[in-house]
Order: sequence, then C-alpha cells, then structure tokens
Amino acid sequence: MSDSAGGGESGGGAGQDSEADNEPPQQPPPLLPGGAGEISKEGASPSAKRLRMIEEDVGQDQVVEPVQRHEETPTQPSSLQGRPAQRAEGDLLQCEEGGHSGKGVVVVGEEGEYHQNGEEGPKPEEEHNDDGSAESPGDGQQLSLDFTQNPQMLTGSWTEYSNLPENYLKGCKWAPDGSCILTNSADNVLRVYNIPPEIYSYNWDLLPEMSPVLRMAEGDTIYDYCWYPKMNSLEPDTCFLASSSRDNPVHVWDAFYGEVRASFRPYNHLDELTAAHSLCFSPDGAQLYCGFDKMVRVFHTERPGRDCEERPTIVKKQGQSGIISCFGFSPCQSVYACGSYSRCAGLYSCQDGTLLALLPTRHHGGLTHLLFSPDGNYLYTGGRKDPEILCWDLREPGRVVFSLKRNVATNQRIYFDLDQSGRYLLSGDTEGVVSVWDTHTAPPDGNEELLQPQLRFQAYWDCTNGVSIHPFMPLLATSSGQRQFPWPGDSEGDSASDTEGSGAVMSQQDTRQDNVLTLWWAGPLSPAAEGSQDQSTTAAEA
Repeated sequence: MSDSAGGGESGGGAGQDSEADNEPPQQPPPLLPGGAGEISKEGASPSAKRLRMIEEDVGQDQVVEPVQRHEETPTQPSSLQGRPAQRAEGDLLQCEEGGHSGKGVVVVGEEGEYHQNGEEGPKPEEEHNDDGSAESPGDGQQLSLDFTQNPQMLTGSWTEYSNLPENYLKGCKWAPDGSCILTNSADNVLRVYNIPPEIYSYNWDLLPEMSPVLRMAEGDTIYDYCWYPKMNSLEPDTCFLASSSRDNPVHVWDAFYGEVRASFRPYNHLDELTAAHSLCFSPDGAQLYCGFDKMVRVFHTERPGRDCEERPTIVKKQGQSGIISCFGFSPCQSVYACGSYSRCAGLYSCQDGTLLALLPTRHHGGLTHLLFSPDGNYLYTGGRKDPEILCWDLREPGRVVFSLKRNVATNQRIYFDLDQSGRYLLSGDTEGVVSVWDTHTAPPDGNEELLQPQLRFQAYWDCTNGVSIHPFMPLLATSSGQRQFPWPGDSEGDSASDTEGSGAVMSQQDTRQDNVLTLWWAGPLSPAAEGSQDQSTTAAEA
C-alpha cells in the first residue's frame, strides 16, 4: 500500500513518523502489472468516502486527503488511461465464444484481459524479451492454480518476527484487490506487505526478503481483523481494515497511512466497553458485524461511535449459545453464518438477524473459521482441537456432504481458504503441513465420506496457522507459529546431568519455532524454471 514502512509500533499507528518530520504523505503506489483493473466510482460504497471525514471519535483535528494527491500523480499505466472503467477482479462476466456461454473470472492487467476459467480474452500484442520469451508469468499464460506439483516458495518475511521471543503469527489475509497482504502476530501488531515487483518476472532467485510497509499496533491481544470488501488501491478512501483487541473498541485503520480512521465502541448490558471476538464486513461494506457472547452487534460503517443494532442469538432460551467466534456471508443470498464456541453454526437473515437454521453439533471443539462456497450451496466449518473440516449442504441443512481430515491439536485458530472457483480448499495443520483438497472429486450421490487430499507438502516445521489464496493470481500466502510451552523438568535448580538433558529438550523445542510469512507460486512454471527443476531432480536421483 505505502512505499515505505511508516513509524514505530506504538501510539496512533505507523504512519505518524513521516508527518512528524513534516514530510508529505506517501504516494499511492502505481498499478502493478497483472493487478486489478480500475473500479468505477459508481460502484464504490458512499460510506467508505464519508468515513474519511468522520474523525470525532479518534480526536484528530486535521485530515490529510490522499485523493487529491492521488489525482495529481497518475498511477494508472498508459494502457489503462483513457479506457472505460473495468469491473473489479472476481466479478463474474458472461463469456460467449463460438456459441458457448459460461462464466469466468476476468483479470484486467497492463497486458489485457485474461480469463481464469481457461478462456482467453482479447489482448494487445505481447511484449517479449530479446530471446522471444514472455516477460512475466501472466504474459501468454492462463493464471490458474496448478496443484499437480508442490508450490514453489518465492519469498517471505522472517526477520520481522525474530526480534521478540515467541512472536508467532496468527494468520494472513490478502487484500480484496490483491495488491498487498495483512498479517497478525503475537506482538499485537498488524503488518501490511506489498507484493514484491520481482514476482511478475521469472527472476525469482533475485527476490529479497519482504519487509512491511505499514505497522499498526493494537493495545492488547488482537481477537480478529478483516479487510473492507470494496477495497481498491486506486481509491485510497476505500483502503481500510478493521481490528478488535481485548479491552479496546473496534478500530478502523487507514491502509495507506497506518492511522486510526474511526472506532466503533460496543457496550454490554452494564454499559461497560466490551471487545468483539470476531469481525466481518457485509459484502457491500455498509455494515460491520461484531460477535459477542450470545450476541451479534451490527454497526453502520458510515456512522462510527456506539450506535448499533443488537441481535441476540438466543431468544426465549432457544438458539445458538456461546461466544460468536467467526462470520461468513453467502455470496448469492441475504444470509450470513455464525460459528460459536458452543461447537455449532447458525444461519441468519441479513435483514433482521432472524435465525433460519441451526446446524447440528458435529465438531469436537469450538468453531474458529467458516466459509461459504462461491455458489452459496455449501458451508465449510472448522474448529479448534478438531481433526475435521465439515462440508454442509445448505439445501438440506444438517446434512454433511464430506469431511476433510487435518491435524489440529491446539486451541489456536487454524484458517483455511477456497479459491475463486470453489474447487480447491487449502488448510494447514499443527505439524506444518499444507493440504490441498479437490472438492470436485466428492461423490455425486452426496454420501458422507472422508475426502482424501490431492496434495500435501511440508511448508514449515511449526504450525501452519494461516493460508490465503490470491484473488486472481496463482499465489499462496501462508503463516506459521504457535505458542510454545516449556517442557516439564526444565528448571534452573536441576543437577548437571538434568540440565544437559533439559538443554537437549529445549534445543529440540527451539528447532520447532518457525515464525514466518511465506509466498508460494502455485501456477505454471516458465520453461527455464521447469528445466532447472528437472536438472535438480535428476541430480538428486543420481
């Protein structure tokens, strides 16, 4: 988002140092090759534009408007200037070729339009190097996921999380426009990373270690965080995210400057400030849903403060109990799902929060993450200390279509993710293994059975707690780490022999600490890269 890391990890955010030195704010970045197309201003939510002007809740006297600076400095490539506004990536467009009609995800980049479902849209003549090869992975290739082989590790960030002991990560999330990635870690700091420009060429050996361009420090343990769903880096007013931390209100952070834009203050029945355990914007970005104990509070994005709508999940001693720990919105219906630590999930109406269905209690632990399929027919749920991800058929609420086995032996939230087509589901586990399931191989009759993964690869030696698939490129982001507990018998008063023994145990413990953010390429490789990989494989076999 920003071109340089701003500020320290305390106070009002990371973007204050440059302003304190009377330096101008950072320029919005140029559109990266292969990035998202320009979103028409009519499609942007008016609440996002008004939110910038509301500052009474955060006590700021002066507001810097990045839109004016953004207009003074053109950020669009020449190929996009003067063109009519394009739809955002992820929009489903009707494609007709040779009488065939289908849906495809359109990627608008500097070289033209590419359809993720295998259909190639019109594009200008490609630019080639002197040797005639394509300049970037997107040139002349279909940007689709390929799990016939292990993903190739590109780069990552590890030094950032080694300054403090046990600074393990707590997941990672791509921005909706795919321009950057957001992480959470045990030091209660949210970090934003830009995609390295070298990703778009095949010179991946030259990729440097990633460094955050923004650091946003919360006051206490961060419970949850989420992007504004209409976020587009070409419109700075839409670039913000929300986070909730213990004993603090919900903060809305500016993703260009790292400052707090606004805050939402939920109060309990004793009129005491209470922290939200989960967060999620509505698909249009107009509302922010917050989860509490047997309660969902809905704030309007355009009105920061304490005014909200309360939707209890238990009415007349019936409904969904426990703390609401995760949200998910149906992509095609006005329905949202709530997962709770009572080991069940419920479906609710977006209009008034009426409970539509309560799924049976099948999980062994409290739910920590859930996702709708792109067609809205299925719901995937996963819990803590629970070895399964369950796929529910929402056309017959209560019926499990299939289950996915993973190793989760911790209370920590282990994220999983679906690609845009809904075919591939990826999840890590506490052993550092990332599993890839092809949901299209599920039995057509819908008989519940255990679906075997198509691919499994060792990503870390420690827990892989976060997996996020890029919105339109074959890129994966994974995060690792977990809370480490000292082994029994480790004390300073042990004898020499005991000390040697405990030291050996602790050295084994140290080798398992692997707190890293990593980017992986899960698409087709260039001929040169494939040739070098074949040579290395041949050498290893010899």
